Amino acid sequence: MKVSSIQIIKTLKSQGFNALWAGGCVRDILLGIKPKDYDIVTDAKPEQVEGIFDKTIPIGKQFGIIMVDFDGHHFEIATFRKESDYKDGRRPSSVEFTDDYEDAHRRDFTINGMFYDPGTDQIIDHVNGQKDLELKLVRFIGEPNQRIQEDNLRILRAVRFKNTLDFQYCPATYKAIKKHANLIQNVSKERIQAELNKILQDKNRAKALDDLEDLGLLDYILPELKECMGVAQPSDFHKEGDVYSHLLQALESMPEGLNLSMYWAVLMHDIGKPQTYTDHENRIKFNGHAKLSSEIAEKVLKKYKFSNQFIKHVSFLVEKHMSIYQIFDMPKKTQIKWFRHIWYLDLLELNKYDILGTNPSDLSMYLKVLKLYHETIKDLPAEYPKLISGDQIMQILSLKPGPKVAQIIEEIKDLQLEDKITTKKQAIQYVEDLKS
Repeated sequence: MKVSSIQIIKTLKSQGFNALWAGGCVRDILLGIKPKDYDIVTDAKPEQVEGIFDKTIPIGKQFGIIMVDFDGHHFEIATFRKESDYKDGRRPSSVEFTDDYEDAHRRDFTINGMFYDPGTDQIIDHVNGQKDLELKLVRFIGEPNQRIQEDNLRILRAVRFKNTLDFQYCPATYKAIKKHANLIQNVSKERIQAELNKILQDKNRAKALDDLEDLGLLDYILPELKECMGVAQPSDFHKEGDVYSHLLQALESMPEGLNLSMYWAVLMHDIGKPQTYTDHENRIKFNGHAKLSSEIAEKVLKKYKFSNQFIKHVSFLVEKHMSIYQIFDMPKKTQIKWFRHIWYLDLLELNKYDILGTNPSDLSMYLKVLKLYHETIKDLPAEYPKLISGDQIMQILSLKPGPKVAQIIEEIKDLQLEDKITTKKQAIQYVEDLKS
């Protein structure tokens, strides 16, 4: 991708235009981080970009943005521009094509406002971004309140960059975010979801959530999490503190690179505790909190426009997270059914991070379940053969299609799991015996 982006820049320059890398890729290069993508800016107009490259998509032509398909990669090529008349807290009403100086000053943060010429190895920095990289500061370009009002999502982006980069806020940036926290309500749920996903997948996710609370953003983004603050837990098992502290510690224990649904499941697994808190008979209890947490998780994820399958996955994990140790009391056939569930290992992982979110943390039961899982499935076939059909059952028992046939098929499957029926002959004999 890097080589292809350099070739695009060379092509634009060969046509007499200026072309540079811009934004996050420049910041990452200076920090010694491999960029995920390479955004390109140029003084070529959108129509000129379309004329130079064979495969283009006008994804934001009115804003000067053309997508170029080059060597099997997609690159956003944006014309230098300045923007004005922001009326919806996201998009400018008017765009004027200009030069790199003006383009830098319409961007969000100084660390994202630099350009780089890979041909000459030159940094073009009109906003003192290099200085803020050295100081490890997140600072709005220009007047902070204006930057926020132009695009309200910048409030949340500031929190993400500050924490993913292990930086601090410039004081003026911090004050502006806190002052305008309520503006996050104007941002579409899809855009908030994208930022929250990036926050949760980063190693500093717990610190970022603490920032959201400190800045007043949690009240608008995840008030359900805010309600967990100050909700006491049994001190014998939760010396880490209240429910909020437990959730953040559990999240902090998670490595990077897991499936996104796991981070959301850990975040939401005890979210119903505030509404189920009781302290009768000298004990703190949260009866039914897993079920309620699952229902709350479903509402939150629907609000943020997640897919139905994603919601189903997270809700399942949250609802079942308290039943993991019931596996020891189940008959073998039920154990096998559970162990073969598509999300069982995810459920077991959730249990691990739930434990790591407590002080003291005792993983002995988790390891015991994991051992039972491996011992149980190691010799099981990938899939059990179908020993008898519904038509055969109906013929033997003179039955019509219906729930009785399905019930018998399920009984035979259970007996297969317990190795009590292993051949077609035994399955037929089992059905024959039902005549008597």
